[in-house]
Amino acid sequence: MTLDIQSPSLTLALIGTGAMGRGIAQIAAQAGITVLLHDAQAGAAEKAREAVIATLAKLAEKGKIPADAVTAAAQRLKVVARLEELATAQVAIEAIVENLEVKRALFKQLEEIVGPDCVLATNTSSLSVTSIAAACQRPERVGGFHFFNPVPLMKIVEVIEGLRTAPWVGEALLALGRRMGHTAVRTQDTPGFIVNHGGRGFVTEALRVLGENVAPFHDIDRIMREAAGFRMGPFELMDLTGMDVSQPVMESIYHQYYQEPRYRPSPLATQRVAGGLLGRKTGRGFYTYADNQAQPIAEPAVPQARPARVWVSAAVPEWGKAVHELVVALGGVIDAGSRPAADSLCIVTPLGADATTTCLAQDLDATRTVAVDCLFGLAKRRTLMSTPLTTAAMTDAAHGLLASDGVAVSVIADSAGFVAQRIIACIVNIACDIAQQGIAAPADIDRAVALGLGYPKGPLSFGDALGGRNILAILEAMQDFYGDPRYRPSPWLKRRARLGVSLLTGAAD
Repeated sequence: MTLDIQSPSLTLALIGTGAMGRGIAQIAAQAGITVLLHDAQAGAAEKAREAVIATLAKLAEKGKIPADAVTAAAQRLKVVARLEELATAQVAIEAIVENLEVKRALFKQLEEIVGPDCVLATNTSSLSVTSIAAACQRPERVGGFHFFNPVPLMKIVEVIEGLRTAPWVGEALLALGRRMGHTAVRTQDTPGFIVNHGGRGFVTEALRVLGENVAPFHDIDRIMREAAGFRMGPFELMDLTGMDVSQPVMESIYHQYYQEPRYRPSPLATQRVAGGLLGRKTGRGFYTYADNQAQPIAEPAVPQARPARVWVSAAVPEWGKAVHELVVALGGVIDAGSRPAADSLCIVTPLGADATTTCLAQDLDATRTVAVDCLFGLAKRRTLMSTPLTTAAMTDAAHGLLASDGVAVSVIADSAGFVAQRIIACIVNIACDIAQQGIAAPADIDRAVALGLGYPKGPLSFGDALGGRNILAILEAMQDFYGDPRYRPSPWLKRRARLGVSLLTGAAD
């Protein structure tokens, strides 16, 4: 069976006209599709139509769309009072309350109204498409069509195939998403689909870093923004989303995957929800807000101290050379001995390991050893890590030297994997396991996560850019240190890293 998605006469029924429904209606009407708007709440569909037209008129005023496009789109938006008036639709999309039984009841009603070839699509973000479809007489024509708010700006839609979804339904929804101007990606019906599943590493590992007292939340944010290149840090993101939204999602995916350690939530999140520290919406989350703006947190003063001389470990030759060159450029005196002199600051450059483990492995004096994260280079914010025995004088001297060119330095406590290494490794590892499970194609995982979460790169491409072997080494070092299966590398990552090929590499034909 086929459905002509490109037909100029294509009619789409949209049930539910909240923010998500309005966004879907807008992009559908702009794509030349007739949209039948229905809402169980009296007057809601008419208000939604007016709101969409007003939005399009503003776009026309700004010159972003032609003026006649507003009139044409308005003519395609039609309000219907009764479900029975949706009978002519070839596709029906529900964007109603996120409740399994309510969605199942709606689809059972729609089956009695629409034609036998009409696709029934659910915009669910967290419910099983298979479970929704199970209530229908023809579950094979039910698929997921998950957009993200705000729909016109978030150019990604997940097409979810339940266990009984017919292939032609998935193909039709992929084509419909593309006609609406979005990147459409296909995913199996699993908890979190691609985007919400793929986003588990960012916030949960950041919360774990905070819970270990490695660094304050604002420094974790600064490192992830300025060193790793993210648009916002994990704690800024949780404040924006609202902890009352983020925490239940963390709990839900963790339990749906039967307590998979990679998705383990943090008690810090539960505590903040209980305390009402939800983020911007309450004026206080991790940050404090005034007029919806986070109040700034000052950088610590840069110490005036400098080390007498600096010995740089060559255990990782490339990184040792980079630190050596930076120290020279900053006017530091290099200790060129094979072993550090008695008064030298010792700098190590671990991958995945903490400063203590690295110090012991290289037989260095822990009181004057610090570690520098080189995975993301040294041109942007630098991360400086001490052992529990590193003296304050040596830490201050290292901080003063490394920040003397105006580049900010975050000083953190000892941590296997620093901050950015461990968060990025978790992000990449989870994406690899999504690929390993066959939930989605590698390229679709990359596109969906990058567009849906605003990451600087897709997670598999991120792994390639940093080196699959490096990501594997970080995870193995963390798993060895913590003894926690949370950090066990995915088989997908292990094989491709060991073979030296891209993490986007699928099975050979």
